[in-house]
Amino acid sequence: MGQCGFLGPNVYSEVPDGGWGWVVAVAFFFVEVFTYGTIKSFGIFLQDLVEEFGETYSRVSWIVSICVFVMAFNSPFSSMMTNRFGFQLVVMTGGLLITSGTIATIFTSSVNQMYITYGLVAGVGYCLTFLPTVTILSQYFNHRRSLVTAVASTGESLSMFALAPVSVSYKPDLEHSSNASSSVLAFSALRDHIGWRNTMAVIGALQSIIIVCGALLRPIVIKPSETLKTETDSLPLKDLKDLSTHNDYIEDTTSGVSMTNKASFDQNAFCTLNSELTTGSVNTADSGVQSLKDTDSSRPQETTLLQKEAKVAIEQEPLEESKAEIKESEEEVKTSREAEKEEEKNYSADKKLSANNSKLLDFSIFREGSFIFYSLFGLFATMGFFVPHLYIFDLSVSRGVRKDHAAYMLSIMAVAEILGRFSIGWILTRKRFRKKKLLVILASVITLTVVQVGFTLVTEFYGLAVCCALYGFFLGTVACTHIPLLAEDDVVGIERMTSAAGVYVFIQSFAGLAGPPLGGVLVDVTGNYGSAFYSCAAGMALSALFLGLVKPAKKGFPCIRH
Repeated sequence: MGQCGFLGPNVYSEVPDGGWGWVVAVAFFFVEVFTYGTIKSFGIFLQDLVEEFGETYSRVSWIVSICVFVMAFNSPFSSMMTNRFGFQLVVMTGGLLITSGTIATIFTSSVNQMYITYGLVAGVGYCLTFLPTVTILSQYFNHRRSLVTAVASTGESLSMFALAPVSVSYKPDLEHSSNASSSVLAFSALRDHIGWRNTMAVIGALQSIIIVCGALLRPIVIKPSETLKTETDSLPLKDLKDLSTHNDYIEDTTSGVSMTNKASFDQNAFCTLNSELTTGSVNTADSGVQSLKDTDSSRPQETTLLQKEAKVAIEQEPLEESKAEIKESEEEVKTSREAEKEEEKNYSADKKLSANNSKLLDFSIFREGSFIFYSLFGLFATMGFFVPHLYIFDLSVSRGVRKDHAAYMLSIMAVAEILGRFSIGWILTRKRFRKKKLLVILASVITLTVVQVGFTLVTEFYGLAVCCALYGFFLGTVACTHIPLLAEDDVVGIERMTSAAGVYVFIQSFAGLAGPPLGGVLVDVTGNYGSAFYSCAAGMALSALFLGLVKPAKKGFPCIRH
């Protein structure tokens, strides 16, 4: 597998939960700013495009739809390109396409041309940028993954806050001179002063920062530490050497002991022999079988034989014990080496399997019921990710909210979304919630469904502001976790995340294509901006249903197991 890179890979013995991962987290922050952040903030140009080109909201909203569709539909292509050329080259190429497509949009003269420049060209750039960055960030972290991903993903919300149409007009008091109003927050004010075309040119130039971020995405390699492996190999050899030295010492000591024991044995044997001779003489005297002279003449040979047998027994006993110890130690070393070879074999097999999975997309992932339900969750939830940001301003104005006050809605969403991302990152790192991540996200999705219904019911500023705050907060909890959650064992696991993420986002692309236009059609037909939120609520309700089925399917639904 070829890899092109400007900075070499980082090699770790285990997932570092930090290290160069912090640099990758910063890079992901800026990628979020200039990908999803700019897409969600496209609503600031919606009214200008409708007026300048004389188009309907449905037609204009197709620009965002095509962009999101191309971005998500080509995710498998992004995964394959990343596996072939590496994270750095792919993300840098994506940054170049984003910049080119956004700047080219300022020269368009129709919505159809914007479908190509922003929808197609920039959309492919977004595809090559976002998914590889979030994937490599997940590889650098384990226990802190949820928290780091949540914090880094706040770039999307901060971008919305900077790009959102938050203009504050005020009446001067008597102490101030002639200025009647002041515009706050850079890009909305910039649009008011230099127009939407030049503002998009500035945004496109800033998006070139993604190219720098791509160069910082050093690939990570996890393999056993060489030092640890060397120490493991050297320990059995050292033990063998010690055992060998100990054995020599035992043999030398045994020899010394046998020589010493020999003298004592001779003396003891002589005493024993005299005793036996005395007893024998008495017995023979009684029985008359053998004389004392005959007994004395036969004993020297027996004594020599007994001495030799005793000497051999004394010398062999410690040697047998030492040989048994050495044999046992050799068996332990052999077992240890076999275990090490088995571990190396397993590691090589895992590495080979990982390499095979990275060469081609692993569509066998569809055999897992948990992934199927999780993909359906992402499909329907995506319908509610973009529509509220496009229509909240116009909905607020249609409900009688002043334009300068309605302009605050996107900023309220953005600030609440930042808080939601921080909160979910902290919550999911708590021990009591580590095994219940899917349930926490399910609660957020159910709340989002209720809030989106609330948008269609409220009719005044404070009610809309509360809905925007709740929507932004719980959207933040879902938006920053739904892709990283693929790495959890309850879904597919970290080993298969690269391919699974590509397929998962590919499935989402169809909802991204249908969501905004569906909302636009409902607005054009009913004349009510609130109707756009009905489609969001329906999609989010279905996503909650499928998300609730993920964990049961992982445990083995009877109808899904096979």
